[in-house]
Amino acid sequence: MSRLSLWSITTSCSALLFTFAAAGQVHADSMSALIAQKSVQPDYSARYTPSYSAVPSAKISTRSTIQRAGNATSYRSNSSNAQPSYSSNSSFNNSYSNNAYSNQNAYIGNAQNNYRYPEVQRQTPSVLPAFLSGNYDNVDSEYLPLLSNAETQSSRAAREVISTARKMALNERAIIKGGCWDYLNAVFNRAGVSRDTIHKGTYGQGPYASSKDIEVGDWLYYINHGYNGVEHSGLFVGWVDERAKQALILSYAGENRREPARYRVYDLSNVYQIMRPNV
Repeated sequence: MSRLSLWSITTSCSALLFTFAAAGQVHADSMSALIAQKSVQPDYSARYTPSYSAVPSAKISTRSTIQRAGNATSYRSNSSNAQPSYSSNSSFNNSYSNNAYSNQNAYIGNAQNNYRYPEVQRQTPSVLPAFLSGNYDNVDSEYLPLLSNAETQSSRAAREVISTARKMALNERAIIKGGCWDYLNAVFNRAGVSRDTIHKGTYGQGPYASSKDIEVGDWLYYINHGYNGVEHSGLFVGWVDERAKQALILSYAGENRREPARYRVYDLSNVYQIMRPNV
């Protein structure tokens, strides 16, 4: 190859390399400028939809519709649409709680102060009759309460007769000449009462009195079924068993036995005469 040809090839390669270098430099400068431009310009892609989109952009409002709790003005202005709001203010809650607690304590205190417990009705213990604690051979102790009730729960005339008979029988152990009629006649005389005939019948034919016709203190005539069915009289004290016609009677045997009157249970199925004490 000649020297001229070699120079031409060398010159051509150098020119080509220069051209490529110049083009590369121009491209690099263009890229640098583009990057610098992008860094300066704001990014509108997030705020605007592309021009080819058919959907309109959304309208964004920055006005808040949240009702502030405790804002009385905003509550009143929106009372038709908004629900009542409750304050989260701790001082308000504490004040409300303290007031409620105070009111509750005041109510309880007033209720306790106003309430009065009912007074217990205490009855003065009554003095029991002395004869209830005695030991007697002419009355069973189980009948002493019945005798005590007869004295306290009867008419004044009957009470006088019952208590007089009890003193004569238990305390004095009085002996009266004669039989049962004589003894009861003495009792009525000492008691200072008279007697009225309430029921009148005969020993053999009656009519016989009902148990409802007999009262405490009555002087009864009846058939003594416990002693050969003979006629007998006694002072009625009370029913031991009214349905069975069993009653406590003060009876005097008499007939010169020298024994005080006795309280015994008799069958009163056939009472044919009743005489009642009367003042």
